[in-house]
Amino acid sequence: MMYTKNNGESAKKRVFIGLLSVSILLILGMIFAGVLIYYNKFGDWYRYILLGVIIFLSIFIILIGIDLAAVVLTLLHVRSFFGLEKLMKSSLNLLFPLVVAIGRIFNIPAEVIKDSYIEVNNKLLQSKAYSLKPSDILILAPHCLQKWDCPYKVTADVSNCHHCGRCDIDKLLKISEEYGVNLTVVTGGTLARKKVKDFRPKAVVAIACERDLTDGILDTSPLPVFGVLNIRPEGPCKNTKVNLDKVTYAIEFFLSGKE
Repeated sequence: MMYTKNNGESAKKRVFIGLLSVSILLILGMIFAGVLIYYNKFGDWYRYILLGVIIFLSIFIILIGIDLAAVVLTLLHVRSFFGLEKLMKSSLNLLFPLVVAIGRIFNIPAEVIKDSYIEVNNKLLQSKAYSLKPSDILILAPHCLQKWDCPYKVTADVSNCHHCGRCDIDKLLKISEEYGVNLTVVTGGTLARKKVKDFRPKAVVAIACERDLTDGILDTSPLPVFGVLNIRPEGPCKNTKVNLDKVTYAIEFFLSGKE
């Protein structure tokens, strides 16, 4: 079955973009407040310092506003902004903590915001053309995909898998062998970063929960990371699964070029 995108993924992207817009409006409000304070009666030094802060924030918000407009137009398929990909990604990453903080004010769960951020990240990746060698792609999988009672632990060496078919590790191994890409299984973010450093890939297909995926995307920037959320029928960190069609889609995208 071929992986296809749905309206739910589009809705997810809107959450992060909406909160990002609120973040920019908040910064604009700070600039406006600074201007009002500037025209009140203060000593010259206070006025000059405040003027410097206002100018800095104004330049910052103009750049962020341009990047946000480019992100929105890219997500709407209006056009791609070649050469601005790194700047757009940096702007999103820079404002991410503020977006999460504003989400708390509106009682939006952090997982929802992170899920939305992952979809925005994936969509921005797909606005760029890739044509990588299989050896330059790394599938980064969490150890919770393996059955919790399996005696053959694959975190040290994924080839320890005995191909019993009880979990998705076996299927990921077959996908990695079919496409010739690298596959590693990790226990957490520290080991994931080490594996990225060891393999030195040019692109990563990462499978994890919202928190680990978001942290990984932010930590490895500007390395392109296509995030695939795991499926948790028994709750977090135990006997999870993954949409294998989406993993295959991500690999083929990095291999064959633009969406």
